[in-house]
Amino acid sequence: MISIDPKDVSSAKLQGYLQSAVGPRPIAFASTIDKNGVPNLSPFSFFNIFSANPPILIFSPARRVRDNTIKHTLINAEATREVVINVVNFDIVQQTSLSSSEYPEGVSEFVKAGFTAIPSERVKPYRVAQSPVQFECKVNEIISLGTQGGAGNLVICEILKMHISESVLDENGNIDPVKIDLVSRMGGNWYSRANQGLFEVAKPITTLGIGVDQIPNFVKESAIFDGNDLGKLGNIEALPTTEEIDIFVKQNFAVKGVLSSDDQLKQFKKAKEYLDQDDVDSAWKVILAK
Repeated sequence: MISIDPKDVSSAKLQGYLQSAVGPRPIAFASTIDKNGVPNLSPFSFFNIFSANPPILIFSPARRVRDNTIKHTLINAEATREVVINVVNFDIVQQTSLSSSEYPEGVSEFVKAGFTAIPSERVKPYRVAQSPVQFECKVNEIISLGTQGGAGNLVICEILKMHISESVLDENGNIDPVKIDLVSRMGGNWYSRANQGLFEVAKPITTLGIGVDQIPNFVKESAIFDGNDLGKLGNIEALPTTEEIDIFVKQNFAVKGVLSSDDQLKQFKKAKEYLDQDDVDSAWKVILAK
């Protein structure tokens, strides 16, 4: 067994150990607005429920390890004292991951990640329509745990109203753990699916993905691709060029065969096969091939 003094390792190394050792961790998909009414959406895995009476949730937007900056969520929570915490299930995990990209201020993660913003009833931040459970909260207190990179900020939230999709309820009106299909964070790229176990989600590219909003409507409207597929397709810096697509098709006999059938359904199903293998670049080349 190795023994580690936290003071003897870098903050990034220590954070990696902590996130890999303490898990699975539920995910708070936090929706806030800034003082000008601009929405923000970001996931946090330092999160849990801490009281039922009063109903209290706590999540922690930590200072960034790399440069000690703070996130828009914390700034907004401090300014408006309101937040909506949406839970994350498997159906929206890829889009949720995409929303964690460092898009510049003023860019809506709702739009870039392809989520539907719906009005709340008791607070100003929007709810995520695709989330099966949404908590409208007021911020009771924010406790800073330090001033260095990696330091957390406990956002203590009191639930004012809770919204639950009927689709995740059992015959007695209780939340069915299989139907809700929650996911949680482990270390690195690893997640845990409550009813199936471990899986990986590639982190958003640092150069920023094009976003779901830049995916052509004929792709978004296809029944072949679900929200997770769209999240993957949006996590690419740029679409492949015509030349790159032509080279790919010439070198791939299976794709040639699909294209020769002139059947878009077959073409999209082939692209879906690549997405299931996390080969987003090839999936796009199949989708855009003519």
